[in-house]
Amino acid sequence: MNASLQTSSAQANIPANPIHVARGSTAETLPAIFQESVNLVIFERSLAHSVTRYCESLMAARPSFNLRRAIPLADVAQTLATALPDLPHRDAFIEDLTLLLEMYACLFDLEEVGTRVQVLDRAMCPRFHTDKLGCRLVSTYVGAGTEWLSDSVIDRSKLGKGNAGLSDAESGLIQRGATVEQVNAGDVVLLKGDGWFGNDGRGVVHRSPAVGANESRLVVTLDFA
Repeated sequence: MNASLQTSSAQANIPANPIHVARGSTAETLPAIFQESVNLVIFERSLAHSVTRYCESLMAARPSFNLRRAIPLADVAQTLATALPDLPHRDAFIEDLTLLLEMYACLFDLEEVGTRVQVLDRAMCPRFHTDKLGCRLVSTYVGAGTEWLSDSVIDRSKLGKGNAGLSDAESGLIQRGATVEQVNAGDVVLLKGDGWFGNDGRGVVHRSPAVGANESRLVVTLDFA
């Protein structure tokens, strides 16, 4: 098993404040998502060099690569081997991604996982928003990570149509001087959405980061299939 995904007896750090975030350096942090007060879980990790090398090679060889598929848990490695370009260190990337799929499936008792592996040269969701689904896993393998806002610095009435056509900076969504939080490349993030039971109107407010000229990101997202 990749050392970056090994678990230990460390407990998730769940701050007693309005941010409702659990952070930790092991996979044991992830089950904190089931706590009613927690909307966002961040498993902080570093990627193996071989994994990063494969991702960079994939981005160079296939700059528009976009894999979207419901992958059965019983056939993860073979499905990925068939779908991903045969470039150096592919096995390392498949091993790492397989572990993410297995952890996500184990958490939510799934037999298959909706999987997206995509190279992006622009922000896929540039405005702050909440997801209508239950819980999405996001991990940025190359590039800037997902940005999010604490509940304590936002006015949710300004989301969506509530912005009255104004930008996020102009609409009053974000308090003046508030910090936009951001995760790092390699981190595994669970974002509870409005579709989670009892969480309507409380989903994590987040967005894709801006992508500079001649830059790209490689992002993995996992959903209920």
